[in-house]
Amino acid sequence: MLLKSHARLRSLALGLVVALSSGSIHAVSPDHHEFEASVYAPFRGESAEARDFKLYFSYLDALDPSTVAWRVELLDVESGKVLREFVGEERLFQEQIEVNVPWNGRDARNKALAPGFYKVRMTATAGDPLAHRALGDTLSKRVASALAADADHAHVQEWDIHVGTPPKVAMPAFQALPTSRDAEKAAAATGSLPYTVYYGNLHGQSNDSDGGGAVSTCTSSQGAQTGQFGPNDSFVYAKSRGLDFQLSSEHNHYFDGSSNTNTAASPTTARNRYAAGVSAQNTFNTNNPGFVALYGMEWGVISNGGHLNIINGDLLAAWEYNSSNQLLGDVLTPKNDYAGLYTTMKARGWIGQFNHPSTADQFKIGTTVMGYAADGEEVMVAAEILNTSAFSNNTTETETGRSSYESAYKVLLERGFRVAPTTNQDNHCANWGASWTNRTGILVPTGTAFTRASLVDAMKARRVFASSDKNSQIILTGNGNIMGSKFNNSGPLNLVVYFANSAGRTVSSVQIHEGVPKRNGTVTQLAATANYSFTPSVGEHFYYAKITQDDGKILWSAPIWVTQGTGGGDTTAPTVSASVTGTAGTITLSATASDNVGVAGVEFLIDGVSRGTDTTSPYSLAFNSTTLTNGTHSLVARAYDAAGNSTNSTAVSFSINNTTADTTAPTVSASVTGTAGTITLSATASDNVGVAGVEFLIDGVSRGTDTTSPYSLAFNSTTLTNGTHSLVARAYDAAGNSRNSTAVSFSINNTTADTTAPTVSASVTGTAGTITLSATASDNVGVAGVEFLIDGVSRGTDTTSPYSLAFNSTTLTNGTHSLVARAYDAAGNSTNSTAVSFSINNTTAAVQRIVNGGFESGSSSWTATSGVITSDAGFAAYQGTWKAWLNGYGATHTDSVYQTITIPSTATSATLSFYLDIATDETTTTQAYDTLAVQVRNSSNAVLGTLATYSNLNAAGGYSQKSFNLIAYKGQTIRVYFLGTEGSQVATSFVVDNVSVLTQ
Repeated sequence: MLLKSHARLRSLALGLVVALSSGSIHAVSPDHHEFEASVYAPFRGESAEARDFKLYFSYLDALDPSTVAWRVELLDVESGKVLREFVGEERLFQEQIEVNVPWNGRDARNKALAPGFYKVRMTATAGDPLAHRALGDTLSKRVASALAADADHAHVQEWDIHVGTPPKVAMPAFQALPTSRDAEKAAAATGSLPYTVYYGNLHGQSNDSDGGGAVSTCTSSQGAQTGQFGPNDSFVYAKSRGLDFQLSSEHNHYFDGSSNTNTAASPTTARNRYAAGVSAQNTFNTNNPGFVALYGMEWGVISNGGHLNIINGDLLAAWEYNSSNQLLGDVLTPKNDYAGLYTTMKARGWIGQFNHPSTADQFKIGTTVMGYAADGEEVMVAAEILNTSAFSNNTTETETGRSSYESAYKVLLERGFRVAPTTNQDNHCANWGASWTNRTGILVPTGTAFTRASLVDAMKARRVFASSDKNSQIILTGNGNIMGSKFNNSGPLNLVVYFANSAGRTVSSVQIHEGVPKRNGTVTQLAATANYSFTPSVGEHFYYAKITQDDGKILWSAPIWVTQGTGGGDTTAPTVSASVTGTAGTITLSATASDNVGVAGVEFLIDGVSRGTDTTSPYSLAFNSTTLTNGTHSLVARAYDAAGNSTNSTAVSFSINNTTADTTAPTVSASVTGTAGTITLSATASDNVGVAGVEFLIDGVSRGTDTTSPYSLAFNSTTLTNGTHSLVARAYDAAGNSRNSTAVSFSINNTTADTTAPTVSASVTGTAGTITLSATASDNVGVAGVEFLIDGVSRGTDTTSPYSLAFNSTTLTNGTHSLVARAYDAAGNSTNSTAVSFSINNTTAAVQRIVNGGFESGSSSWTATSGVITSDAGFAAYQGTWKAWLNGYGATHTDSVYQTITIPSTATSATLSFYLDIATDETTTTQAYDTLAVQVRNSSNAVLGTLATYSNLNAAGGYSQKSFNLIAYKGQTIRVYFLGTEGSQVATSFVVDNVSVLTQ
């Protein structure tokens, strides 16, 4: 009889049904993935403003189950008052789960809400199931306690929604900037800003790391370098979907073929694979002008680290070494050393993007989360503010799983980072840019060719915006300065937010946010209008704009950074005009400026990027035009006075046409000091412009790099064999020119170790059942063990003479096989025996088609409704501790569990069997209120046949075996399907265990 204390009752929280979780071991925090939580809140509702909030939880690499405690709050935007609250618990183990939270459009008093904006806030944490249960005796208390205990690390997601018809906010007149879909323009349209917008995706993986999964089967990250599609495929796909650029951002620690450290990996293999990705990028860009392929790396780990993209990294940054102490990459960047990484990036001209930033222990410098460094301010040009689900396989731009990182973005700005917002898709499936309509927008001077170089220049200038709508634009200006600018100001500051949408969307909300860099305070809303003039307080400030469209899609502008001066009594800004002389080599930037008091200086900006300042009239600057791409550029001269007043000149368009670049490679020679232990590798190098660094290669393998003269490297020679070796020094300059030195021969003579390998022969006894694998081995020092390999696969090891292994031959196919015995000694020397051929002839046995039929591996290979597959001690399994427990709630409920199998077309028999225990509180002897249907369904879930239906009338007080013939379904892929249906009052549990389908 099923006791009431064992019934798995679902708790009700404010009318919301949520599932209790089960488990017994605290979930671990893996290096590559962490607990993730997001909420989808529809911007507008249906009838009576009702709508469903969807919660998504995942912890893909966790080794043990977790209990997720979550709370969803509906808040008044103005007062912050909580109008409605929902709470719940979920059992989470490896697979992503989705929870539907229905809301009827009313507050906790069942009162309809007034038209206007409201905020939906979800807070969630995942923890040890046993510890969680001890937090309180009611659902609400447990959730409140769990969230309070993990307040610093709990996931918080907020989204605005609207009740009623959204307002239409008046926006300043604005002529939309041209896009790649427009005809190539040599100059900006009259009345428009001098930029063209390009849309793309700055975050996605291929099979160079953990992405590239086939859309039809992809639901998570792929095993290291096992995905079906590579970086070139991502470029082809993104271009076909209308994107203008796509970054293949590969996890930097996957190039050893593992998500952990592969100590057997080859540095050459890792470096060559990364170099192949860079080559694919370059080739694609050459063959597809107008589209920019980007190949870079996603550097770092999740736990106590933080992911960031190096967008233009030409070499592989790494921290892992193999067992020979060889760096598995090109450039050493110690794990989790963000300050050091920023410095390396600056030295190499690399720029970066903070990926899905979190305020929970990410990007630490010292003990400071998101710690500031001056080099980091320079090289980190962007941060993700919104992403879609990283494991979505959606290709219709309708994905609802997405996460906002605006709170972390604000912290980065307050720390002092000058980052523009981006929105990307972090695609691990082969649907790059196709899961939703979100895009990162980049502004390139109109008339300038869209290339990798011009994209990087635009990102360095922070001319970037994030848009949930691929048809929209947002531009912020401050006193005429384009977003991304950093400038001095005195007196009033006029902030203008511009918006355009090519599909007829309007603006329902506009916000301007303000903060102070390096204050480490709180970003606040400054204004709710698109045109706002005021006088900032003296000091440093940043401002960014946020727009919500009438369909709820959001856009964020890059900030502007303003240094506000005192101004004194002088509020008159200078007048200024600009001109350019020259089209190649060193050109001259000139300006004519005057002021009522006096011009303090003139700053020259090309394409929005400051190139230098002159403080003496006549104002000019000699500029090396080879740092620009050939094509059309824009010069603005910014004149300022001592009071901080400034004026920008009218933009002047000019052309660059350089025909030569630095093509002179450095000269270099190499030498070696020492013959044993730590030796010194040295080089002397010079260049017409300057040597950027020298890489040392021994026997063709890179051993390290020095970027400072005199160039040398201390090297552990015990990693080399005794004898003669070759050193080559490779010197390179900033233009990418490189030259190898003449090879220098040197000798190593470390203390000799045992290098004599054992001798070994192999034999096999038996042809069926348990056979015996034998070997005879000897060694000059001693045999440490013998490993037996059948058909190249290791089957076991014996460390004691005589060396043999009893082996189950039924795991092999009938026919001829090959045995090799590998003998090894304590020094690591090994020898393979001559291969011995042998035959196997086992009688064919029945084949099991069900995987994990006893459920002892949890939900692996099964698909079930929440909580069905369980080790809950409330109901004993037939064997082991796990089983499938359907129903048992005493309320109207449906549970299901199924597994997809294929019955071979050649089968002569196919038998389904399982053990079933039915326990009920029903007292009727005539009415089947609660039922379990045993069905066969196809892959579209259509019922092909119902084998049996059991009910509360079949309760017998223990397990009994059931058996059915499935031969009618041979040659088909079917689902073995158990469907439990429960009435509304009294509980009946159907418990299934030891499911088997045997075919012969």
